[in-house]
Amino acid sequence: MRLPLLAGWLSLVLPIATVLADTEVQAEEAVRKAEVLEQVVAPDVEVREPVEPLEEQEAQVIDPEGSDPLEEPLTCLARSIYWEAKGVQGRDMESVANVVINRLASEEFPNTVCEVVKQGSEQSPCQFSWWCDGRPDEVVEGDAYEVAREVARQALNRELPDHTDGALYFHDRTVQPNWANEFLLTIETEAFLFYRPNDTAQ
Repeated sequence: MRLPLLAGWLSLVLPIATVLADTEVQAEEAVRKAEVLEQVVAPDVEVREPVEPLEEQEAQVIDPEGSDPLEEPLTCLARSIYWEAKGVQGRDMESVANVVINRLASEEFPNTVCEVVKQGSEQSPCQFSWWCDGRPDEVVEGDAYEVAREVARQALNRELPDHTDGALYFHDRTVQPNWANEFLLTIETEAFLFYRPNDTAQ
């Protein structure tokens, strides 16, 4: 009598397990693609794998809840975009992504997105304040994070125009850091001011 019940239960569970396994494989492949694309941008990293664009659907299976550890490029970039510019209209999210990618392409900064984002966490000040402000880094607004992941995907695919004219630094309009006077202001957005060193060739 219990055999039909067990068979019915298995017929429900097995498709779910298959979907979960497929999603995990898709996420692993998306992470691999993101890592290769990250290497394409870095100035002194040899890329041996073919460069395939990261598709929108692939990007959405990476860190869907915004709570995964910051260990791979798309998550680190998306979380930076989210925390720095969530809720801001216009090109601010894209411009934050531009700064991270510009740093990744500069020999003055680390060669991975996550190292760029976490730089300075060992000793103050951090390069990106959200990373070491002592607050939780998990996403609280799913819709905004979905947008941030799409911007991050486009940035890693090199599909975003550089709205910042090569900026390597930015700050919120509500503050005036001392370092701002040392650099060339490249662009202003609704929320931020962007800068690059005066001697950066464009």
